[in-house]
Amino acid sequence: MIEKITIIGMGLIGSSIARNIQKHKLAKTLVAADLSEEVCSKVAELGIADYVTNDLARSVEGADIVILCVPVGAMGSVAASIAPNLKDCAIVTDTGSVKSSIIKSLDGALPDSVDFVPAHPIAGTEFSGPESGFAELFDGRWCILTPLPDTSIKSVEAVTKLWEAFGSNVDIMNPEHHDLVLGVTSHLPHLIAYTIVGTANDLEDDIKSEVVKYSASGFRDFTRIASSDPTMWRDVFLNNKTAVLEILQRFTEDLTELQKAIRKGDGDYLYRRFDETRAIRKEIIDQGQA
Repeated sequence: MIEKITIIGMGLIGSSIARNIQKHKLAKTLVAADLSEEVCSKVAELGIADYVTNDLARSVEGADIVILCVPVGAMGSVAASIAPNLKDCAIVTDTGSVKSSIIKSLDGALPDSVDFVPAHPIAGTEFSGPESGFAELFDGRWCILTPLPDTSIKSVEAVTKLWEAFGSNVDIMNPEHHDLVLGVTSHLPHLIAYTIVGTANDLEDDIKSEVVKYSASGFRDFTRIASSDPTMWRDVFLNNKTAVLEILQRFTEDLTELQKAIRKGDGDYLYRRFDETRAIRKEIIDQGQA
């Protein structure tokens, strides 16, 4: 049991972490912090923390572990605001889905006396807010850690044990490699979903209403992805520019090849391409990630 854990940012991820800490009795004192008074009121109502406050700086006083669950673009400013109040040897970790830019923004913002262990739980839903969280969110899902060369092994082990207690499988990765992999598995699919739903929204009113009325599972899945938190995804794309643009270029080239095949009536190419991609789905199901 850890003496004190502070979670900053009580959306889906932060509130799910809080529920896990309570469920597994991982901290003697759990503090939930969020700048929004409305969110703080909801967290207090839900009873998922011992103390709730919108004073971020004071929330970290005496905390052994501080978990930043704020949008990627806010990480640097939040780190700077809490830095003077962090105790020596505290562990700061995060849940952002981009790692290189977060490491860069926190470098220099945090005092040398604390350890920063970047982390990314690959779990979520399209819902947001403290009422959307649930303890089982991380069960069987991966959490990737991207520790810095000077991060102590002890701190990495502490964060690893925390995520394992939440039900996650933990892996360690280079930050740049993480950003490229997530560019394929998460960031590009969201970009495509936002684009497709945006295209449908720009259709004439009569066609748009029929698209909504007769939506098949494919389009419904896109709308689910495209209904995710816009602030979070704006920050993801702005902070993972290099990887997203690289993957987007490859996708554009592949899409052009499909366009050519359709125009030429090349059914063999289309069949081969579609058959190859079925194998990916089977691998995802076999690994329990579907």
